Amino acid sequence: MASLYQLLQVQYNIVITLFTHTTRATENHTILVMTSSGFSLSSTAEEVTHGIHGSGLTAIVTGTTHGIGIETARVLALRGVHVIMGVRNINAGKVVREEILKEIPKAKVSVMELDLSSMASVRKFASEFNSSSLPLNILINNAGICAAPFTLSKDNIELQFATNYLGHFLLTNLLLDTMKKTANESKKEGRIIIVSSDGHNYTYPEGILFEKINDESSFDRWKAYGQSKLANILHANELARYLKEDGVNITANSLHPGAIITNIVSPEVGQTIPKGLLNVLGEFVIKSVQQGAATTCYVALNPQLNGISGKFFSDSNVVEPSSQAKDTDLAKKLWDFSLKLIK
Repeated sequence: MASLYQLLQVQYNIVITLFTHTTRATENHTILVMTSSGFSLSSTAEEVTHGIHGSGLTAIVTGTTHGIGIETARVLALRGVHVIMGVRNINAGKVVREEILKEIPKAKVSVMELDLSSMASVRKFASEFNSSSLPLNILINNAGICAAPFTLSKDNIELQFATNYLGHFLLTNLLLDTMKKTANESKKEGRIIIVSSDGHNYTYPEGILFEKINDESSFDRWKAYGQSKLANILHANELARYLKEDGVNITANSLHPGAIITNIVSPEVGQTIPKGLLNVLGEFVIKSVQQGAATTCYVALNPQLNGISGKFFSDSNVVEPSSQAKDTDLAKKLWDFSLKLIK
């Protein structure tokens, strides 16, 4: 049980994080007037994909048993995409699949077990998918945890870094050949979408604690979350550079889905957020699940983004991430560091 001091400290960190979201929302509200997307923070996933037909496309979406993951899978299925749900809890995944099929009887939705915190599970998932002979047009790295206490994964990696970033790094690497083959044979652009967060601004001063990733004495649950989200953006940017140099018709982008309060904090932490703060920030910051999934679905399907790669999106528009997120040397260092971790 957390002490009163710890809960107050977490409460303070939430205030800082939510005000970061507010700043981003304000910036995006200004950008909206000048952008060509025509969508805003209030747009829903169905709205940003209206009129788009995804039949013939296959997408893997991780973390589809709650929140924006469910909505992302539902809307992609609604648009005709064959959705492969990568889920840690296979029974929960089957329940979501049945709910989608009740609404959309002709939907193509499959469920496969995937625990991003376990490299063995990631390798098993990728091996099974690659052996299925299915194409892969879209990969959405959505799964994540937030503000978890210090814990090591099965591979002895700090849990948030392992789940939010490293598992997805490995998954992407293992599926890339299938995506390249699909893009080449179908003549359709492949898209890799990595769900990050504006929380990437709230990380350690160094950005990534390479030599202290697993050091409990250096650990801060919110900064560790920010670190993993920064890693997501750096991954997308470095991957985009690699794909461009390789001449492959696949794009890689990252995004901030928005603050959905039921998904960004654990119950213990969520109970400490002052109601007054939520009343003040309210609708301006906190999105519905339908709005939270919008940017992911926009980046995955919207034809306006053909050829757009290495960008960071929020509210279905391109925005600027932090200076650390744009650091190409840091991105390359993280890439090399990650390759060593997954060996």
